[in-house]
Parts: sequence; C-alpha cells; structure tokens
Amino acid sequence: MEKDIRLNNDSEARSLLGKHDENMKLIEKSFGIDSVLRSGILRLTGEDDNVEKAARVIEELLIIIREGVLIKKHDLSYAVKAIREDKKLKLHDIYLERIEVSSKRLYVTPKSKGQKAYVDAIRKHDIVFCIGPAGTGKTYLAMAMAVNALKKKIVSRIILARPAVEAGESLGYLPGDLHDKVGPYLKPMYDALYDMVESDMIHDYLQRGIIEVVPLAYMRGRTLNDSFIILDEAQNSTPEQMKMFLTRLGFDSKTVITGDITQSDLPKGRTSGLVEAQSILDGIEGIKFVYLKGEDVVRHELVQEIIKAYAVSKK
Repeated sequence: MEKDIRLNNDSEARSLLGKHDENMKLIEKSFGIDSVLRSGILRLTGEDDNVEKAARVIEELLIIIREGVLIKKHDLSYAVKAIREDKKLKLHDIYLERIEVSSKRLYVTPKSKGQKAYVDAIRKHDIVFCIGPAGTGKTYLAMAMAVNALKKKIVSRIILARPAVEAGESLGYLPGDLHDKVGPYLKPMYDALYDMVESDMIHDYLQRGIIEVVPLAYMRGRTLNDSFIILDEAQNSTPEQMKMFLTRLGFDSKTVITGDITQSDLPKGRTSGLVEAQSILDGIEGIKFVYLKGEDVVRHELVQEIIKAYAVSKK
C-alpha cells in the first residue's frame, strides 16, 4: 500500500522529519514502513495497517506542528505507542492542551492520554486523587493547574502540603525556623513552583501568604476557603492525617492529592491514608481518582523500563 501526505512548506517538513530525519526513521522502524519525500509529498509504503497507523501519527503531528508546538523525542515515542494501541486517538487534543502559568514559562502541556485525563479531572472535580509512579507529572501538573487558577483569579491563594515522615514527632527539635525544619521535605514542590513563576514573585507571594508551603501536620484546625490545595506524597500520610486534610476543604476551593502507593515511607505495618482513601471515597460524586501508569512517565525513557522491571519483580 502507498499513501501520500502533502506538506505545506520546507519548514514544516524539517519539523516533521526531525534532525537528520530522526523522527521519520523512528516512525519507519516502529511501523515497518518506508518513506520518501519529493516535491512536498511524503509517500509512505508498506503493509496496509502499518501504513495507516504511520499516516495517522504523521497527520496528528502535522496538526500539532502547524499550531507552533515543538515535537520532542519523547512526544514522538509516546505518539507511536499510543497510535499502535488506538488508531483513532486524537493526539493533538493532548499536545495542544495549554495550561497558562507565568511569563517565565508561558504554558505547561500534558504529554500523554493519562495526563490529559488528569488535567480534565482537576477542572471538573473539587477533589482529585492522582495515583501513579514517579515521573508521571502528578505534582507538576497539579502545580500548573494551581498557578493557572491563581493567575485567572479563580482562587486567591495556593496551599502546598507534604508529609514530613522522616522528621515525625522530632520536628520541633530540629534547628532553625519552620522553613528550615521542613525545607528538605518540601523541595520537590518548590522546584515545580520555581519552574513556572518568577522567583521574585514567589518571594512576594510567600511573604503575603498568597502561596503557603507547609508540612501536613500543620494543617490541623484550619478551614481553607477560596484556595487551591495540593497534598503531595500522600502515600506517606496516615489515615488520621488524610481524614484531617480532606476535611480542611472550604468554600470555592479545590484539592489535589498525589502519591505513589508503591513507595510509602511509613513505618512497617502502618496503613497509608492514601491507600485507605481509595476504598472509602471511591464512588463519591465530586471526588475523582485518576491512575497514571508507566506509559505516562515523562522523564528519561529508561525510567519507564525501570518501573516495568520493578513491577514484574514483585509479581
């Protein structure tokens, strides 16, 4: 079977083919097809189903490229795998989803079908649980949605919380003020925040209480109205802490709880509040559970293989 795809110009062709044609070489290898570009026409040759799937990937990529979005190696690898599983998948709906943050990084985009479902869930529900392995963008996308909500004045402040498991009851004996004591446990959240908002703005927001970063233990007794609240590393919360956190939700607020139930740092024998919440809260209207998987990992390709290898070893 042969199939022709017309390209609009040389710039579009360069973006599609990639440096030294590496994008097309990956598509050819993945689907077992051949391709040749002549006079603005990209001709695909191979078995019918393979050509159809390769053409689908290319057509979806062209929609994205024509919107001015740069296609990276990971994006293409995911596109190939996704179209193999679902030829009708609209990849452009994923890659053209733009979450506006600040002038430093104009927008953040989901990178997989699972991540897009996660973003959609945050928009539609007041409480969202996101459970998945490291590198799936759980914290990063939640932070982007929080910054976006603040930017659009949907909320008036952002509250970021994380269990400080290792510190436990000895937190008060550590040197320094609260920031010094819990800083190491909250650093991943700061990293995401600094990637989206200018550092001078973050300092101003922290000083004015518009952004607040606190250990989970310090949430007790509060009612949080008009806020976007994120609980990160929730697998390290106890059932009592999880219940306490969830009941802090006030009017006009949104809460996102993220965690990896395979990596709990709680003492052996202690039940994770995140694990318990799955069985108690699943099915309640207004609460949504989103599960990200290895294919949603957006770090180095080897991270996906590492996650798969560990999953197999535990079976």
